[in-house]
Amino acid sequence: MALAQAADNVNAVPSHIDTANRKNLALLIQLRWMAVLGQVVTIAIVHFGLRIPLPLAPMAMVLGALLALNALSHLWLRQHLHISSQALFSALLLDVAALTVQLYFSGGATNPFTALYLLQIALAAVLLPGRGAWLIVVVTCVAFVGLIGINQPLAVQPPTSLLRLHILGMFVCFVLGAVLLVIFISRMSRNLQERDTYLVELKRRAAEEDHIVRIGLLASGAAHELGTPLASVSVILGDWRRMPEISQNPEMLQELLEMQAAIRRCKSILSGILLSAGEARGEAPVVTSLHRFLDEIARDWSDGRPSGTLQYHAGSGALGEDTRIVSDPALKQVVTNLLDNAFEVSPGWVRLNAERRGDMLRIEVLDLGPGFTPEMLENFGKPYNSTKGRRGGGLGLFLVVNVIRKLGGSVSAHNRQPGGATVTVELPLAALEYREKDRG
Repeated sequence: MALAQAADNVNAVPSHIDTANRKNLALLIQLRWMAVLGQVVTIAIVHFGLRIPLPLAPMAMVLGALLALNALSHLWLRQHLHISSQALFSALLLDVAALTVQLYFSGGATNPFTALYLLQIALAAVLLPGRGAWLIVVVTCVAFVGLIGINQPLAVQPPTSLLRLHILGMFVCFVLGAVLLVIFISRMSRNLQERDTYLVELKRRAAEEDHIVRIGLLASGAAHELGTPLASVSVILGDWRRMPEISQNPEMLQELLEMQAAIRRCKSILSGILLSAGEARGEAPVVTSLHRFLDEIARDWSDGRPSGTLQYHAGSGALGEDTRIVSDPALKQVVTNLLDNAFEVSPGWVRLNAERRGDMLRIEVLDLGPGFTPEMLENFGKPYNSTKGRRGGGLGLFLVVNVIRKLGGSVSAHNRQPGGATVTVELPLAALEYREKDRG
C-alpha cells in the first residue's frame, strides 16, 4: 500500500525551484527599496548640497513609480505561489528602465552612476537562464549608447570641477556596487544552491523509488510462483496425515503438524507480500486498534523463537488512549524486519518499545550486538549498505526507511553504551488512523 503511493508523494512535494525564485524576487524588492533610498539621498546631496540643479519633479515621479512598483510587487508575491524566470526578467528590466530615466535627467553617459548597469547585468547572470541574461546585456548596452547623445547635461560651475565630481561619483558608485554585489549575489547564490541540492535529493529519491518498484515486482512475481508448489505440498501433507502409518505414529504425526504449520506461515507471508504490492484489492481494510496491532506483531514474531528472547514494552500508559487504525501490512513488515535484523546480531535478547508522543507513534528496536559502524550510520537506509558481508545485503533497512518515509515518518539509528544499537521509527498516527472513507 505504501509503495503504491510513491508517484503521488513525489508529485505532492512543493517545488523548490519556485521557492528559490520567490526568495530571489523578494531580494530584488529589497534591493529596489535600497535603490530608492540611495537615489533620494544622492539627489538631495547633489541638488541642495553641491548646488547642482536637477529636474526634481520628473526624477521624483520616477521614484514614485518605483515605490508603487515595489508595493504592487509585494502584493503580487504574496498572491502567487509560482514565480517564473520571466517574472524575474521583467523585474530586472523595469529596474534598468528606471535607472536609465534617472541617468537621462542627470547627465546621461557622463554620470558616473552608469556603472550601476553592471550590477543589473551581474544579477541577471545569477538569476536568469543564458538567453535572459544576454537580453539584459543588450538592453543595458543600448541604453548606455542612447544616453551618450540623448540626455540633459548637468550645469556644473565652474566646468573644471566636473572632473573632480565625476571621480568622486565613481568612487561612491564603486563602493555601493561592491557592497550590493557581495550582499545580494551571495544570498541569491545560496538560494540557488539550496534549489540544486533539493533537485539532487529528488533525483536520488526517484532512483530509490524505482529500485523499490522493481523489488516489489520481483517479490510479487515470486509470491505468485511460490503459491502453486506450496498448495501442492499442503495437499500432499493432508493426504499423508490420513495415512495409517503416520496417523498412528505420534512422533511422525507431530512432525507433520509442524510442517503444516510452517506451510500456513509461508502462505500468510506470501499473502502479506501480495497485499503490500497492491493486490487483493477486493477485500475491505482490516480495522484494528493500535494496542492490538502492536501486540500481534510482537506475538507473531515471538512464535518459533526461544522464550524470553523478545522484551516487549508497550502498555496502555506508554501508548495512551487506544486508537482505531487500519492494519497496514507494510508497517508490520517494517517492524518485523527490524526485529529480524536485531535477532541476527543479538539472538539472546531483543527489546521492542512503543510509545505515543502527542500525535506521533515512536517504535524502538534495541539489541545487544556490536552496533553500527560509522560508515553504516552515515549511509543509514541506503541500498546495499550492510555489515553482513553478503551480496545484496542492506536492502531490508533500505525498504524500511522508504516505507516509513512514504507514511510521513522517519527512521534513525544510534549505538548505545556499553554495547548494542537502537533503531527508532517515528511516524504520524494520522497515517494509520481509521476514517469512515476508508470503509469504501
